[in-house]
Amino acid sequence: MRKIGWITLLATFPLILAACSSQTPPEPLELTINMTEYTFEPADLEFQVGQEVTLQLSNSGALEHEIMFGRELMMTGGMPNGYMVDMFESAGVEPVVTVEKSEDDVHEEDEHMEGDEHDEGEQMDEEEDHMEGDEHTEEDEHMEDEHAHSGFMVQVPVTHDIYAMSFTVTEDMIGEWEIGCFLLDGVHYNSGMVGTLTVEE
Repeated sequence: MRKIGWITLLATFPLILAACSSQTPPEPLELTINMTEYTFEPADLEFQVGQEVTLQLSNSGALEHEIMFGRELMMTGGMPNGYMVDMFESAGVEPVVTVEKSEDDVHEEDEHMEGDEHDEGEQMDEEEDHMEGDEHTEEDEHMEDEHAHSGFMVQVPVTHDIYAMSFTVTEDMIGEWEIGCFLLDGVHYNSGMVGTLTVEE
């Protein structure tokens, strides 16, 4: 009987080790996604449940870009306009977004502040001109609202700044998702600015 007991224990020992190892959280992931006209590099992402992810978002293109995460494409006026299901909203997760300004941009801002010496009269004239030309009709506002898309997004302007978004992957994110840019009323998406995201256990 003792011999059978030891054999049973030895046979179950690897299973116990496997169970313990499966509960070990995956290594944190830091990944840079570069945006250009009209691609994400890389365009295919893979995350694991429990993984702490930090995405460094940079824009080396000539246009502003954005990144959204979701599934079930939303169409407005025949053009893609975001996702019906937002990955972060459906999982109840709100990523933390920070901006790291490059040394070049900080230097340019300092030079701009030093050279920005307008007198009060010039400022008043500029403000009056702006008020006269800023005449949006209700129709314009309706068109803007029609093409606005909801959901979590990070817009990355044409600068050397790095936009970092950090979050922890949850079980509610398991499955296949898309990443996309929908600026210019979906032109960026239709031009190929789309990728895939796979979340596994």
